[in-house]
Amino acid sequence: MTLRLWRVGRDIELMHRALGFSALGLVTLVPLLIVVAAASARGRQGFVAWLKAGLGVSGRSAQAVDQLFSAPSTVLSTATVLGLAALAVFGVTFVGSIQVGYERIWGVKSAPWHATWRQAIALGVLIGYVLIAANSRHLFAGTIVEPGLHISLTVVGGVVFFWWFQHFLLCERVPASRLLPGAVATVAGLVGLRFFSTWVFAPWIVSSAVSYGQIGTVLVVQSWLIGTGFVIYAGALFGWALREREASG
Repeated sequence: MTLRLWRVGRDIELMHRALGFSALGLVTLVPLLIVVAAASARGRQGFVAWLKAGLGVSGRSAQAVDQLFSAPSTVLSTATVLGLAALAVFGVTFVGSIQVGYERIWGVKSAPWHATWRQAIALGVLIGYVLIAANSRHLFAGTIVEPGLHISLTVVGGVVFFWWFQHFLLCERVPASRLLPGAVATVAGLVGLRFFSTWVFAPWIVSSAVSYGQIGTVLVVQSWLIGTGFVIYAGALFGWALREREASG
């Protein structure tokens, strides 16, 4: 099974797609998330807290991430209608690239051009999911149930989201039951990436910020996005391979 995964991953250009995910995510999704979250101070703080939690940073590393983002008033005052429209269009392109990756993994034909509305809806749900996950810590904050509730919402919500995300972008051409293992594998991979980030990306941010300034922090965030993209595609690929193995066995 491992060899087969390696071959299929090579055929669908898994690492190339992860690099594309990182590049598009940094220039489209992240700015769009910042603008949407900047509508309220809590939204921005929640988004930055979510990003820091994903990177597994604290202390000086967390301060470097904080300094990378503008204050809410600055973001809102410099945003224009044309700029927001461009971010939305490029955001749809970002989701479209993920859709193509899913189609290659499951061996289905490309969705017709008039199915672009699915990419727009998926983008909206993706932004909503990230912002809800970012602000879930505010639920029952300071109580004994807050940590467990936050973890439960993040894990269960993540499985439900990636399950729906695949099914919706594949235009419901793959049965939902076949997509659940991939959603579980994706969330498990993201949890693993979180621990990996704590040991690798957190100290790297400090050294990069000292050596290169904010551009060093950007490079670390982009590297984390590469890992995130790899996990998202690899999780779906693992789900496909597991279903194929069950079907052939």
